[in-house]
Amino acid sequence: MQNSLENQYDELVFQLKCEMNGDGFWSGRLSSSALATAVSVVALKINLDKADNQYVIDGLNWLVTHINDDGGFGDTPESNSNVSTSLLCYAAISYCGKENETAVIALGRIESFLEKQNIDLENDHITSSILSFYGNDFTFSVPILSMLVICGVLDERACAKIPQLPFEFTLFPASWYSLFNLRVVSYAIPALIAVGIFVFKTRKRHNPVMSWIRNRALQPSLRKLEKIVPESGGFLEAIPLTAFVSMCLITSGYGNHRVKVKGLQFLRAQQRPDGSWPIDTDLSTWVTTLSVKSFGDQITTEFSPLEIEKLINHLKTIQYKNIHPFNLAQPGGWGWTNLSGSVPDVDDTCGAILALLDMYRAEADESEAIINGCKWLTTLQNKDGGFPTFCKGWGKLPFDSSCADLTGHAVLAMAKSLEILRGKIPSDLKNALDLGVARSIGYLWKAQHENGSWVPLWFGNQNTSDRKNPVYGTAKVTIYLKDSLLCDSLEDRMKENIGLLLIRAQNYLLKQQNDDGSWGGEIGIQGTMEESALAVCALAGKDNEACIQAFKWLEHERGKNGLQSSPIGLYFAMLWYDEKLFPLIYSIEALRRYLKST
Repeated sequence: MQNSLENQYDELVFQLKCEMNGDGFWSGRLSSSALATAVSVVALKINLDKADNQYVIDGLNWLVTHINDDGGFGDTPESNSNVSTSLLCYAAISYCGKENETAVIALGRIESFLEKQNIDLENDHITSSILSFYGNDFTFSVPILSMLVICGVLDERACAKIPQLPFEFTLFPASWYSLFNLRVVSYAIPALIAVGIFVFKTRKRHNPVMSWIRNRALQPSLRKLEKIVPESGGFLEAIPLTAFVSMCLITSGYGNHRVKVKGLQFLRAQQRPDGSWPIDTDLSTWVTTLSVKSFGDQITTEFSPLEIEKLINHLKTIQYKNIHPFNLAQPGGWGWTNLSGSVPDVDDTCGAILALLDMYRAEADESEAIINGCKWLTTLQNKDGGFPTFCKGWGKLPFDSSCADLTGHAVLAMAKSLEILRGKIPSDLKNALDLGVARSIGYLWKAQHENGSWVPLWFGNQNTSDRKNPVYGTAKVTIYLKDSLLCDSLEDRMKENIGLLLIRAQNYLLKQQNDDGSWGGEIGIQGTMEESALAVCALAGKDNEACIQAFKWLEHERGKNGLQSSPIGLYFAMLWYDEKLFPLIYSIEALRRYLKST
């Protein structure tokens, strides 16, 4: 078995090297998205430019040929059907393909699916159903309802029931936002402005005082929107967000606005040859740092000095050196892609720090990049000791709250920086990092469930009852904490506490393994390559038999379906995606960790 696993490792490493782009890093490939395709074709169709007709036709054709067997749409071709995406696809197909016979058939199938979900398109309860599903978070529910109005699925009377996004509040200093209970997440300012303006201008009745205030705020809000649009034209490089903003500007009477012009240019550039759009341009920083970290201390033996130099230079180059115009984040962080729409976040900053440490050559500019990244991290830690995604203390919505997987990642990034850089870290930063690690461990104690699990923020499982993914979250935090134990920078007492956390977490994972050797989101859920490989990473050196059973399943799965990615990602308020490289990267890491432990 050992020789077989070593051969598998060599084979997969070769495949990952072949996935490197010409610039010496990885870009990956996100799955095509029915939701992104639906909102993109509407944004282009409503622009009334004949030059966009082919984009619309190709997108429409992709949609009608990727309808699920039950008549609904999931976010990706491999996703289960859901009401939100099915409604958006219905709106797009009805608005763009009324004279297309295939489209008419598709509309009938979607109506049947929605009827089974107790959604009556002739009934006014669509608005309340969507708002109820997303609860207090208006980040996605209000844009969805706005597009349904734009496409004529809901009449303008329904707009009176759509919550008014307070776009005027964006004119206040960003430090005040947490006081306003904006009910959208920190990265959704473009939607807050554009969709908020659409709802305001579409509604027939207004409070006279608020109407006066909002009329006065229209032009300043549009100027703010223009100020934060990235060079690419794609807000956060996200296709749905950019399309929602563009269509709302057009229907609000701002069809010539620079933000809309750049937004549509971005959408045209992102359409794939098959007519579809992905949910985001790419996750190049994330998949690059995951790839580097999958090799661990073997990175310098698997790659040439020139390849290592290219990777280091790439990560140094894309580190933010100035205050970010989008959310005013301080310098020092990294975003999920090297493209202009990216915004610094905790997970990618931790990933970049750890990747640089794995390739560390003790050069001054490398040390400086890591130290600046650590400084940035210490400014993001919340009062509860945990780490959020983008902004400290923004609000109470889940995507802006502390979470276990990001906090575990930060523990390792801080502890390993203290270990490797040692005397190069200024004393005040060293004290901040020591305190940051201690507070993070305290948070992880509180966040660990009684059964030993941690629930992640950005990754779910579409087949669990609550769509959460405790296997992924527990595996990720376990891996981070296992690696932290190797750092002498941690005190013995802290290592003892981490050890107790790990015992409970690893025992939980062992109980979640399916009979066939795989792991899904929890016991009894169909296994995926991503979750199974990550569970092995967490259990390597703990239970060899469980790991061997998983490797047998992974090998069988590769032989049957190849390196098939699964919709494991949960992004942008209940939006699923999958990434081509995840199964490959995680399988390499699982093999490397297991082989090293035996």
